[in-house]
Amino acid sequence: MAGFLIKRVLQAIFVVIAVTLLVSFAIRLTGDPAVTMFQGGGSMTEEDLARIRTALGVDKPFLTQYLLFLGGVLTLDFGRSFAGGTPVSALLAQAIGPTLLLAFLSIALSIVVSIPLGIKAATSRGRWSDQMIRIFSLIGLSFPNFWLATMLVLLFAITLGWLPPSGMGTWQSYVMPAFTMGLILTATNVRLVRTTMLETLHSQYVMVARAKGLSEAKVLYKHALRNCAIPLITYFGIQFGGLLGGIVVVERVFNWPGLGTLAFDAVAARDYPLLQGVITVLALLIVAVNLLVDIAYGLVDPRVRTE
Repeated sequence: MAGFLIKRVLQAIFVVIAVTLLVSFAIRLTGDPAVTMFQGGGSMTEEDLARIRTALGVDKPFLTQYLLFLGGVLTLDFGRSFAGGTPVSALLAQAIGPTLLLAFLSIALSIVVSIPLGIKAATSRGRWSDQMIRIFSLIGLSFPNFWLATMLVLLFAITLGWLPPSGMGTWQSYVMPAFTMGLILTATNVRLVRTTMLETLHSQYVMVARAKGLSEAKVLYKHALRNCAIPLITYFGIQFGGLLGGIVVVERVFNWPGLGTLAFDAVAARDYPLLQGVITVLALLIVAVNLLVDIAYGLVDPRVRTE
């Protein structure tokens, strides 16, 4: 198990370095931040631009800037925002909590709904309940998250006035963002649970459990679902990365004070340190979750440790 963990951790470190290097290079292709900061602010000389670049730290070669950034990441120092000079780590600390909260609420909602529906569809294969569940999951897959978020705001916030349209305040403000992401995740997870359960229900150990006289609920949730855990755990971990990507858009629609909103603001202002910090944190979160999935996978199935 120790060798398995070391191998996965080294892979995770390589992924983080590759992602941050690529992002750092791509960000600097968008333009000169010194020129951007003073567009429309009057005339300026090359000496003025040189002083600004030195103050911002963008006068050094790209590789030097990247190594300085990478060294700062190890001490949680992401530099200072170009807009206002606020430490990027402070801005990230304020935004990461709301993003993780929304992500966990969305995943929890999806798991609570998709597992019973997926099991019901599998045990009712070919019947009307199975057909209805599959139709609704297909409809859910057809909704782009930004469109669904906009429609929910128009219906429940503007037309009916039941829920706040934006912000993060009372528990009502959590409903629409979590439902938007949770519905789209559920549409995918229901089909996955149904497929894995159909394969498991015909297994010999399930037939033996039924022959012993165990209740149907115990057969389904204790024996069959437990043996479906490996593909489900793997997919939920992979899904987390896509969830964070979708949250970036959903947060903007609901003006949610998370990493997504922070990223949009950084792009608009060409705030390199802030955008670089947001993407680095998102990459670290995705890599960390996938590392935990690999560890869980190795604990559930010892054969994985030898791969």
